[in-house]
Amino acid sequence: MSAPLRTERLSKAFGHVEALRELTIEVPEGAVFALLGPNGAGKTTAMKTLLNIQDPTSGKAELLGVDSRRLGAGEFARIGYVSENQQIPEWMKVGYFLSYCREFYPDWRDEDAAELVRLFELPLDRRLRNLSRGMKVKAALASSLAYRPKLILLDEPFGGLDVLVREQLVESVLDRTPEATVFLSSHDLSEIESFASHIAYLSEGRLLFAEEMAALSARFREIEVTLGEPAELPDDLPVSWLNSEQSGVVTGFVDSQFDPDRHRSDVQRFFPGARDVTARVMPLRAIVLAISKASRPGRRERQAREVTPCA
Repeated sequence: MSAPLRTERLSKAFGHVEALRELTIEVPEGAVFALLGPNGAGKTTAMKTLLNIQDPTSGKAELLGVDSRRLGAGEFARIGYVSENQQIPEWMKVGYFLSYCREFYPDWRDEDAAELVRLFELPLDRRLRNLSRGMKVKAALASSLAYRPKLILLDEPFGGLDVLVREQLVESVLDRTPEATVFLSSHDLSEIESFASHIAYLSEGRLLFAEEMAALSARFREIEVTLGEPAELPDDLPVSWLNSEQSGVVTGFVDSQFDPDRHRSDVQRFFPGARDVTARVMPLRAIVLAISKASRPGRRERQAREVTPCA
């Protein structure tokens, strides 16, 4: 199976509000695919529609080769799901909760569950409602990893957790399910940058880009041009040069289609008096901020076409 998760023009509307607009993505087998975007961008709606918690308004999605609207017990036994706002039976004690989940998964491994309990230091005799948020997430994650799912969906699972807990949870997902495909949404850009293989970005329900993390990092650069004397910004700058600004003799912009072979010649063409040109590698957070700024009303029409090479 080459694509454990795929969508084709997947859309979801709530009345007149289009929460998800024609989302088309394909998640390769074995990928750690991160879905990014601001609050209200449609990430949770996408997750719930994928899992058939919500019916799509139009379009389609497939998980493990099955239409999301026809997912059954066999498919859910191979899918792990942890959500920031996931409802769990909080009256249960941790040990009983894991035993309860065990009956739903033919591939449940007691040894894996025991190891996760030890790793997460889960108190088996305490009720879920008496646990901290971090411990509740650990309990939910343990119940979703003990059967070694082929596809893991994580909807904002790390929000509000301290750095050490986040690192522990990430390592657990990656180490204990090395053959699984992971699809997650998160606001924690710095954490995602360290382990995601693919990145997608939603804005107002629309997909702006979806590509490998390495390719995304390679094509974005923060450019600073120092001129010999102050000058007006040209009106015909390339649309791939985002968020251009000028202060005195210094011009700055983000090149979203950076090409090291033609970089300096392109800059010299628009700034013939340039005395110095600097290109800086951008962390994921800076890339996302640049895309968000370029996508604001008034900028979107000019620049949205060049934010992504694969839309």
